[in-house]
Amino acid sequence: MSRKKKGSNNQRRGGNRNSKKDEYRSDLLAKSDMNNERFAAYYQAQNILPQEEWDSFMDALRTPLPTTFRVAGSRQTANSLNATIKDVHVPALNDVVFEDQKIPPPVQIPWYPDGLAWQFNVPKKVLRKSPEFKKFHSFLVFETEVGNVSRQEAVSMLPPLFLDVEPHHKVMDMCAAPGSKTAQLLEALHAQDTLTASSIPSGLLLANDSDYKRTHLLIHQSARLPSPALMVTNLDASNYPSIKVPAGNNSRMEQLLFDRILCDVPCSGDGTIRKNLNIWKTWQPNDGNGLHGLQLRILQRAMKLLKPDGRIAYSTCSLNPVENEAVIASVLLSNPEFYLVDVSSRLPELKRRPGLKTWRPTSDRTVKTTYETYEAFVANNPQAASTKLTPGHWPPANVEELNLDRCMRIYPHHQDSGGFFVAVLERKALAGQVKEKKRAAGSPVPIPGAKKPRLAEPAESSAPTPKEEITSAAATPDENLPTPSEVTQEPSTTEQSFKEMPYTFLSAQDPTLLLCINRLHLTKDFPSSNMLVRNPEGDVVRSMYLTNDIIKSVIQNNDFTKIRLTAAGTKVFTKQEGGKGSEAQYRILGEGLPVVLPYVDPVNILQANMSALKTFVEAHYPLLTSFEEPFKTILEGLELGCHVVNFPPGEIDGASLTHELLLPIWKSGVSVSLMVDKKAKNALSLRVFGKETSPPKQREKKDRESDAPMVDVDEDVKGAPDDEEDEEMRGGAEQIVVAAL
Repeated sequence: MSRKKKGSNNQRRGGNRNSKKDEYRSDLLAKSDMNNERFAAYYQAQNILPQEEWDSFMDALRTPLPTTFRVAGSRQTANSLNATIKDVHVPALNDVVFEDQKIPPPVQIPWYPDGLAWQFNVPKKVLRKSPEFKKFHSFLVFETEVGNVSRQEAVSMLPPLFLDVEPHHKVMDMCAAPGSKTAQLLEALHAQDTLTASSIPSGLLLANDSDYKRTHLLIHQSARLPSPALMVTNLDASNYPSIKVPAGNNSRMEQLLFDRILCDVPCSGDGTIRKNLNIWKTWQPNDGNGLHGLQLRILQRAMKLLKPDGRIAYSTCSLNPVENEAVIASVLLSNPEFYLVDVSSRLPELKRRPGLKTWRPTSDRTVKTTYETYEAFVANNPQAASTKLTPGHWPPANVEELNLDRCMRIYPHHQDSGGFFVAVLERKALAGQVKEKKRAAGSPVPIPGAKKPRLAEPAESSAPTPKEEITSAAATPDENLPTPSEVTQEPSTTEQSFKEMPYTFLSAQDPTLLLCINRLHLTKDFPSSNMLVRNPEGDVVRSMYLTNDIIKSVIQNNDFTKIRLTAAGTKVFTKQEGGKGSEAQYRILGEGLPVVLPYVDPVNILQANMSALKTFVEAHYPLLTSFEEPFKTILEGLELGCHVVNFPPGEIDGASLTHELLLPIWKSGVSVSLMVDKKAKNALSLRVFGKETSPPKQREKKDRESDAPMVDVDEDVKGAPDDEEDEEMRGGAEQIVVAAL
């Protein structure tokens, strides 16, 4: 199972394209080979489970992990698609028999809110050969491509749920790539979104990752829910610098503190052994020992970035108490302002076990001896000083006072999942401060009211590379972190090599911006002062981005190279070159339309019908004469450029649209085109009209590719194989425009 090196011509041409993926297939290691004496000896010494459960636990680790997915997007959009899965797809899979065996249909994960997460456990040969399951699997792959479904391990969905994010919160995801948990946080921030329009939250989500390449995977993932409230940085989470913002209406600056922080830290990943089978061969206790110090530093830094009364979720996909309870115990000892929150009443159908209060670390690779105390370890190990073990690896003397039983351990045999650990910490409120009450849903910045549009006519490996590079010895619990001023005194070599373009906000009176607003018929409420471009001169060249107020404040008051800002806000306008003799204009991007839509003058939203929608998806550049009246006359009377069309619910020739759909179009001289990505257009045609628009040869290739399993983009061990990253990078951001269908 060693990984083959790239480089041969055959591999570059695709002649060996499956060899790499074969290394991660779950059917290439026999159950008889799924043994590791070190693993068994170590975890039995920790007493992580009652002895009577041990065999069930080990049996579960040797079985393939079920396929799990989450219906993504804003809550209204997600509920709409979830109803389709529940009412259309599941009934079609209820009575499937394959090779004389009844195959169970997908089931909802019982503990996930609103039933928006699903699980099915079907052998790969069934997915490839059963017509019913092959169709459902293709549906999932397709929905993942357009952003409606997130292929995510069930336990990986847990940490964001315990943060209780609201639209006004300032949220940070410290180790965010590849971004499935980030997407969950972003969805919570956008709780006010409707089926067709996006809100502009008053809060923000700062997603950070130390790996530059993976920040762009993160940006791609997050683009599935375009948000003016998102910013992405590329920094070491354990030494994250202070961000300055104005203090209220004063000119005085203060540190930006967060209401919610997610610390899904790099870990040894042995909780993922059901899908990362190489762990069976390579696991040894020092995998976790070496990461303890990094995990501790990341969590300590998060605690310094949190507001009083704020909340942190700390999580790993490891079963090792050295990476879990030991880290929590150390930070609680180092900072008495924090305490563990009892969340045992949350998600009542989730089966969990309390955190451990005793554990026995070791540096012995063979696990022949474990030690009850650090002192016993030192006494029996002359070379103890050269190991990475510190007193913080062991339970402290006052462990009973720390309420470690409020931590949560998820074991695979309880609900057919991976192994996971979650702890929720809160910072005590300042004296005299009233604990924040949950705001009503309508209190953050609302979507501006809009009139109804005028109607024209009725009609990885076991020891993955951690995302954060370990550059110093493990931290002890009372280690002092550098102050913000120490962090940002001198620009490092890394900062100097940061190659992103600067962020320049346009004047609300910028002539190009004003012309764009006028031609696109935007109302006076449009937040034109929050538009930025990406070039040093601040010229409007290609694209314009929209942010909310707080992100604008962060950008204007901080050096973007020092915080290594790689993305901010969402792209809403881009230049569309005119035809011969015509000047260039700006158009609304497909992914930007939900954000801009509340500000489009309803009078200028065109009304079409199912016949017009069918014409748009069947031809790339349909002639004006190909449309039926009265829409044909409406199109002929339009000025050249970008327009927004509303397609209300309707039916035609057995095809149906269940709720209104708004899309951007481009009017040329004698033709008009739907301004969406080709995949999104094909998706639209498939959903509504039951047929695709791809040429036959491309379709055949896509059919072959759809036989591959869905990609799990949420690699909890923070080190997805390159082929998984490449797979996830397929497709453009404009696929989002069909997400509401």
